[in-house]
Amino acid sequence: MDKPNETGAPELPGGRALPKTDKSEQTRALILETAMRLFQERGYEKTTMRAIATEAGISVGNAYYYFAGKEFLIQGFYDRMTYDHAADARNRMAETREFAARLEIAITSWLDTAAPYHEFAAQFFRTAADPTSSLSPFSNESHPARATAVELFRDVLAGSELAPKLDAELVELLPDVLWLHLMIVVLYWVFDRTEGTERTREFVRRSTPMAARLINLSRYRVFRPIVRDAKGLIQDFILPTIGKVAK
Repeated sequence: MDKPNETGAPELPGGRALPKTDKSEQTRALILETAMRLFQERGYEKTTMRAIATEAGISVGNAYYYFAGKEFLIQGFYDRMTYDHAADARNRMAETREFAARLEIAITSWLDTAAPYHEFAAQFFRTAADPTSSLSPFSNESHPARATAVELFRDVLAGSELAPKLDAELVELLPDVLWLHLMIVVLYWVFDRTEGTERTREFVRRSTPMAARLINLSRYRVFRPIVRDAKGLIQDFILPTIGKVAK
């Protein structure tokens, strides 16, 4: 059950208020869009909740009703962009069965969805890169957006011709690993200053088929020992570092 915040309103994981009506959703969207614009114009550190509320034409108390603090506006941004990305990627790969193609479509879709926010992304990256920050993509607070993205990569694999050929345990682990691959792309994208982030797009075009080939090779008996070792490393050292639930 959703817990209430201090105002008595239901709350989503991470302190994001749960909209109950169309008007509530419109107000929440207005606050989020205003915040994103001010973050771009003034920078994340210099933008206050009061400034966001004033610019949006609402009271400070109303802004806090929807978002418990400035950092949760970024979480709201993550949530919305991840949802838009997942919907766009699923639409694009609906008629495609080849795993490599589906994976490239999903990652390219993220680049297209995130393109309008490229300049803004670099401004809050320093905070998001802090492993103790709730803005980190690995944090408990980021779980809703991360879960949406991992589920998309589960669909990328499940809808492909490759899924039935792989070890069941590897199929279970791969969505998280593919999400980590996306995080590498995101890191590269943040610092990419080429026109249209073309260098990142080329990185995706070249790295995605390679990743797909490595995953495809895992189904052959000769590679089973390596696969078992890789699964052990993922289970013991990578997955435990990713927050699973919002506190």
